[in-house]
Amino acid sequence: MLLRIRLFTALTLLAALFVPASWSGAAPMRSAAPERPGIPVDVELVIAVDISYSMDPEEQALQREGYIKALTSREFLQALRQGINGKIAVTYFEWAGYSERRVVVPWRLIEGPESADAFVGEIAAAPYRRAARTSISGAIEFGAALFEGSGYRGIRRVIDISGDGANNNGQLVTVARDEALAKGITINGLPIVAKRLNYATMDIEKLDVYYEDCVIGGPGAFVIPIESRDKFIEATRTKLVLEIAGRMPPARVIRVAADKPRVSCTIGERLWQERWGN
Repeated sequence: MLLRIRLFTALTLLAALFVPASWSGAAPMRSAAPERPGIPVDVELVIAVDISYSMDPEEQALQREGYIKALTSREFLQALRQGINGKIAVTYFEWAGYSERRVVVPWRLIEGPESADAFVGEIAAAPYRRAARTSISGAIEFGAALFEGSGYRGIRRVIDISGDGANNNGQLVTVARDEALAKGITINGLPIVAKRLNYATMDIEKLDVYYEDCVIGGPGAFVIPIESRDKFIEATRTKLVLEIAGRMPPARVIRVAADKPRVSCTIGERLWQERWGN
């Protein structure tokens, strides 16, 4: 079931997550992934961050600050402690076009405030970069491959993708998505819809719908659109807490019918071809 969460419910969502599952009737989600070797953790989380030229410097800074503050927030650390293992494994990489994927922080174990601080310290120390094109499919492929050498064994494996545009490079995003889902990986989305549409950067209307229908998938997959710049940190924190907690309060979720895409999943490729002819 694909889920869409509106940001105005963020505080209610966060509060609801800290009610034990036995009280709320909600059960933690489990992936169907086979048993794998490695250190047991609640989640193996790949954070995939867009650095394409359509992301202006302010958006890049807000995006990074969102992850830094979210990973050290009280809500995140409380959700972490409530997991079966009380720890997660995380890696953080940046992506743009198909050939532009770079790991900023390799796999790290987060099990409390000190390890969380160390992880975000590595993110903060990395120089900012920007690159051409937008290959969400390439980010999904790269992120899925990172699980193979993680050294951890998560109850769930999640790719967390943030970005502000549609796929226009690499293979079709739906193909990459389906290949990842077949491996038992869940893909969640944080589409940035806060800026005014710009033809020069090939922005599309309803990017959140595009993410819902074409990008995300897997058990409990969801999208949290960032609808204003002052909501970057809140949205990122909400998404990470939901991913770590591994369950959704059903009463606070707007369910999305997904029988067929409401927006073309090749819209990014079409816009690129119309503008550049290749």
